This record gives sequence, C-alpha cells and structure tokens, in this order.
Amino acid sequence: MQEFDYLEMNRAGWDRRAVVHFGSSFYDLPGFLAGATSLREIELSELGDVNGKSLLHLQCHFGMDTLSWARKGAICTGVDISPVAIQKAQNLAQELKLNAEFVCTDVYSFKRSDLAPYDIVFTSYGALCWLPDLSRWAEIVSSNLAVGGCFYIAEFHPIYDLLSGYSYFTQVQPDVDEEGTYTENGSDAIVKLATWAHPMSSVINALINVGIQIERVSEYPFSPYNCFEGMIEREPGRFYLSHKGNDIPIVYSITGRKVA
Repeated sequence: MQEFDYLEMNRAGWDRRAVVHFGSSFYDLPGFLAGATSLREIELSELGDVNGKSLLHLQCHFGMDTLSWARKGAICTGVDISPVAIQKAQNLAQELKLNAEFVCTDVYSFKRSDLAPYDIVFTSYGALCWLPDLSRWAEIVSSNLAVGGCFYIAEFHPIYDLLSGYSYFTQVQPDVDEEGTYTENGSDAIVKLATWAHPMSSVINALINVGIQIERVSEYPFSPYNCFEGMIEREPGRFYLSHKGNDIPIVYSITGRKVA
C-alpha cells in the first residue's frame, strides 16, 4: 500500500470519528458552546497571549481548539484532512461568530495564498502519529510561519507507544490497527487506521533543519485527557500512568521560533 492509500484510509476513519466525537461527553460540545474553552493548562500557560495574532492550527479536527484560540483574540485558520470534521468546524465558527476559517486538506498539501505568513503555527495531542514524514511536515510549518513567529506543539510522549508494544523509532511501514476511538462512545467508530512512530529527536531535528530555533522542550508526567487505559486522576484535570512504580512521561511540548 502506498502513502496516498494510507492517507485516504485515515481520512475515511477520521470522517467516522468526527461524527462520534461530536456527540461525545469527552469533547463536551454543550459546555464549549456555552463558553468553556477546550484548551488545557499546558498550552495555555506556555503559548501565552495570542490576541491579534494570526494562528495556523494544523490537524484541527472539528475546530474546538482553533475556535478557543479565536475566543482569545487570535485570527485563526484550521486545517484537517476530514471533510466531515471541517464542515462541523465551519458550522461552529458560524454559529459562534468567531474569526476563523477552515481548510480541508492533508497537512502536506496545505498552501497559503498570497496572504502574509502566520505569527503562530500550533498543533497538539495525537497529531504527529498520522504523518509518515516529519521532514515534509516541518517544511509546511516553516513555509507558513513568519520570520520571528512562534511554533508550538503539545503532544503525547512517544514513550507511551513503546510501553504499549509499538516501535519507538520511525519505520517505513506504519502500524495498521482496527479499533474504536478514545471517547466514551468509542465502540461506535471501529475503523482501520495507519499510524507512524516518531521519537522526540526526529521532531526536534526536523524543526531545526527548517530554521526553527528551539527555545524550550518540556515533559510532563500527566495528560490533560483521560484517554489511555489505567490512568489515575490525582489532581483535577491531570491523569497519570505509572510503570514499575514510577510515573511515565505522557506529554511533551516544544516551543520554537523561526529565525530564517
């Protein structure tokens, strides 16, 4: 199977997931519509003030995080491979009257028009595993980011995949699994999906190679989402996992700035 076929498989899978996620308590759409943010403490504290800045959100699903940044004053563009998710995002933006546009495309095919590059490129939580080539991903990040602009990612730590029986290092062929999704109604979306492993070194080096100067790398022993089996909520909104009596890193974040 070729890369295009894997991406099409994932597109179909995420179309189905978008429908199931939209009605899940995990995403809490009623709370969001009532004014709650979908953003979590990690990205809120590290990315900081976005008011008046243009922000590109890669792999935005149906746009709740994108629209949460718009509520904070950012001028947002969300990109996702799923037409079902993008339609839902556009409907939400219209309903909430927020300054955001949404584009349906895979990350590698996204191209901005003649408009100025973005002040911020943002991505988060479970995004990179759907991409076979991080060098191409980093080129998209860099080509859409203004010189002096900020790149930010908060992502699940790849050590979790290793402890779950998957490769830590990237392999040519992806892991293809048929499974439900991570929401409480996940059995309603049993689909076949392809994922690729990416160690932190590959993420960091891909960004460095396209002129992103790394300013900060952080690791966290908790997830803001109760999305893995066996998690324990020790403090409100912080879910932990342990291995042989020790906490494992669940999330990492990278902040960088385009220097050339």
